[in-house]
Amino acid sequence: MKRRHLRPALALPGLLTLSTLPSMESAAAAPLTQPNILVVVLDDAGYNDFGFMGSEDLPSPNIDRLAGMGAILTDGHVTATTCSPSRAAILTGRYQQRFGHESNVPPSHLGMCPEETTIADALRTAGYRTQAIGKWHVGNKTMFHPNNRGFDDFWGFLEGSRSYFPDPEVDQPGNYRAILHNRRQVDFEGYLTDKFTDRALEFMEASGDQPWFIYLSYNTPHTPMEAKEEHLEKFEGHTRRELAAMLWSLDENMGRITDYLESQGTLENTLIFFFSDNGGAGHWNNQTSNYPLKGWKGNKFEGGHRVPFFVTWPAAIPGGQRYDGLSSSLDVMATSIAAAGLQRTPGKPLDGVDLVPFLRGDRAGPPHHRLYWRKDRFAAMRDGPFKLIRVEGYGYRLYNLEEDLAETDDLRESHPEVFARMKAALIAWDQDMVLPLWYEGEDWTHVTYESHRALMNNRAPRYRSPWEREAFLRRQRPQAQ
Repeated sequence: MKRRHLRPALALPGLLTLSTLPSMESAAAAPLTQPNILVVVLDDAGYNDFGFMGSEDLPSPNIDRLAGMGAILTDGHVTATTCSPSRAAILTGRYQQRFGHESNVPPSHLGMCPEETTIADALRTAGYRTQAIGKWHVGNKTMFHPNNRGFDDFWGFLEGSRSYFPDPEVDQPGNYRAILHNRRQVDFEGYLTDKFTDRALEFMEASGDQPWFIYLSYNTPHTPMEAKEEHLEKFEGHTRRELAAMLWSLDENMGRITDYLESQGTLENTLIFFFSDNGGAGHWNNQTSNYPLKGWKGNKFEGGHRVPFFVTWPAAIPGGQRYDGLSSSLDVMATSIAAAGLQRTPGKPLDGVDLVPFLRGDRAGPPHHRLYWRKDRFAAMRDGPFKLIRVEGYGYRLYNLEEDLAETDDLRESHPEVFARMKAALIAWDQDMVLPLWYEGEDWTHVTYESHRALMNNRAPRYRSPWEREAFLRRQRPQAQ
């Protein structure tokens, strides 16, 4: 399957430093006024579960219309195949492995590193009102709360999943799955997908002439598979009935947002990102489909991290595009702060790039030539069309996605130079990242940010394999008493 970029491919740097962010004027890619910015993140949505991505059995007319106004990123990826680390990268614009947020489900005392600057922190310096809605999942304690991470307003839940309707067992005082408005627990009636949209529209209305940034994190279609009765009736007999009903509700709500922006005359100058936090969990879990990709949520095949993804900004990005350049959720923050007119922002160098010049055709080549993934003992990287996967105890596999999107033919023997180059690059990237703050299924109550920092200051020597380095670091970690 041949894939084409809008311009001839060139290798471009994958790191955007904060001191080199283009201004609105120098980019020549945006209107003179700051755009409103809406980041819509879904939860476990499949690559093939929307009309704009090719689905024939799950209708999404409102979402498809919005996607058609901008650029559909057919090679768009997130940085992790599970929820929490993916969201940490979205919110910071940096590989989550740089600050130890590599595994899913943070321990109760840990979360997204407080030393990291979020997209909300940055946009507030540019005069934006900021709101987080829906699923948070990057830390439950006060220091990790959205109100302490740059968001003026929060309406949602802190943990990874919950029921879509009021639930007496969930909606208890102190339950991290209960709904909060800022730091106060609140009751709600109805269906959460509708309620999240209600809060977003209220925030837009209340912002007046001040630009707003909304991180709208729907939990759709993460389990439990719960939908409104009228939507279940609509899809009676459908082979993926619950999923179809849940996504229909999502589509209705995206239509509400589009209609509101049009009625206010602000759709033209609203920058909208729409994507899933990781690949679909599969028919066995939430009925999603990643066709024609191999794999699903949790593994390093394409179905785990290549996601349905589009970017819409009618005033700056030509519509009707299917853009094949290698893109990432890392680019959300870089694109947003460039659009906001920031030349500098507090924080550390970003791993994303401003997508607008690429989507306008002002810059040649793909936004990224290389991307990396790692979770504990599983890792992968892209180098142009080539994909390398590493699994401890299983070894390496090399694929050419232009010719083998299904990742079936191992090319290590037929392309030894490519394999050697990518293996060396992946190990070098490993060495630049830090040890995970926690691993899933283990007790890390004894770990603090201070102890982790002290450990990483005693960097391991460059072993022949990442697993040797990992073993060294594990031996150095303070053990629970």
